[in-house]
Amino acid sequence: MIDKQHRIKIAIQKSGRLTDLSLDLLQRCGLKYTRSRDQLIAFGENMPIDILLVRDDDIPALVRDDVCDLGIAGLNVVEEKRLRFLDEPDNESGMEEPFEIVRQLDYGQCRLCFAYPAGGEINSVQALNGLRVATTYPYIVGDYLRRHSIDAEVIEFSGAVEIAPGMGRADAICDLVSTGTTLLANSLREGEVVLESRATLLRTPLEVPAEKADWMARLLQRIDGVMQVRESKYIMMHAPKYALAEIRNLLPGSEAPTVLPLDSLDNRVAVHVVCRENVFWETLENLKSAGASSILVMPVEKMLP
Repeated sequence: MIDKQHRIKIAIQKSGRLTDLSLDLLQRCGLKYTRSRDQLIAFGENMPIDILLVRDDDIPALVRDDVCDLGIAGLNVVEEKRLRFLDEPDNESGMEEPFEIVRQLDYGQCRLCFAYPAGGEINSVQALNGLRVATTYPYIVGDYLRRHSIDAEVIEFSGAVEIAPGMGRADAICDLVSTGTTLLANSLREGEVVLESRATLLRTPLEVPAEKADWMARLLQRIDGVMQVRESKYIMMHAPKYALAEIRNLLPGSEAPTVLPLDSLDNRVAVHVVCRENVFWETLENLKSAGASSILVMPVEKMLP
């Protein structure tokens, strides 16, 4: 039994686009937890892991201050907080980085990009000199503009950033974009991408006890396994020996296949292989054209790298 001090605390978004996906990730790693409807802490039953459900903006600080050992937040939030922390004049710890990014996860994809009024004279970030840019991410945008030698005023804007040009508050915006429909609805045209964002796993910069470190390593290994199997498929088939090289080239993201003899058939073998990329109907048709038969495709539930 691991005492309370050695239980791993993971901070995730309490409500938003990453909440359910982050909880699903931890469940796929084998975590069973109890949580009441209004409870902001979920207690792991079979692993020494507790989940804190908090505002996404608070996650980097909780990890930096070692309140939580791990945290899952969008890279947009992580990078904005990282730059803000490093800019704080009262950073007494003197740490070079406030937390460690240990994994880029495979969900929550979006992009932080500039957007300009459709039909206007501003066509690129280079045209923003002397103008105003509204954004929820002033540190990321300010850093980008400095690195590209662009002298524009960054206006921190909370809420619906896309309305800022129409209100006369800014000449352009820099905001998160997923599908682009919100930009179109506000007569904005997407411009340069500042940051490709996705869910990110953070780790405390401080050393943790050995027992806790061991469980954290096991959790990271399971996360790697979960991400590997999302699109992975297990394929079994019969194939002529002469076609093995061609068949291997047709299988997306595969390692060396397992080749087994078939009873009473000297010129054909059974081929078993894990493909780490999606397998389309065209793939199966190409395999059949190469001489394969009895092709079976199955999902992979678990895999350790």
